[in-house]
Amino acid sequence: MAELDERIEKFMDSLGKLDAGGRAQLKRNAGKRLTEAQHIGTFYRVLPHGTPRYQEEIFFLVATLYPLADGGAQGNFGAALRRARDGQNDNGLNRRIEVLLDADQTQLPFRLRQAVRLLYSKRVNIDWPQLTKDLIFWNGEERRVQQAWARAYFVE
Repeated sequence: MAELDERIEKFMDSLGKLDAGGRAQLKRNAGKRLTEAQHIGTFYRVLPHGTPRYQEEIFFLVATLYPLADGGAQGNFGAALRRARDGQNDNGLNRRIEVLLDADQTQLPFRLRQAVRLLYSKRVNIDWPQLTKDLIFWNGEERRVQQAWARAYFVE
């Protein structure tokens, strides 16, 4: 786990150092899969050395979403969505998180892109390292990530 945390820290540092052109290239690929992407060199320049191939798609997803919203928050993505609730959007946001929690690997990029744009419009920051780690474990058998997001959104 320490190795993963270190890899994510390097990744976030590299993303933070990208110039406007690099961020724009990544942003244009938001919601796409790595196999559909253009300008993949920018992504591979920020991908930490030693990242397993099976994690590349997740790192790519985060890299393309990163330019869409600010970071610096603490807590998981469910907590960020909870901070976006304002009394007027409860029903729609509740439905949106339900759909996001049920998303499979194919639907996840599109659903996350929508949610990140919503957070940006509400000026809610995202804990990018935590989101990256959560997405790596998204397909866990016990769905612990989805449970943690639901708990943070609906209960806490």
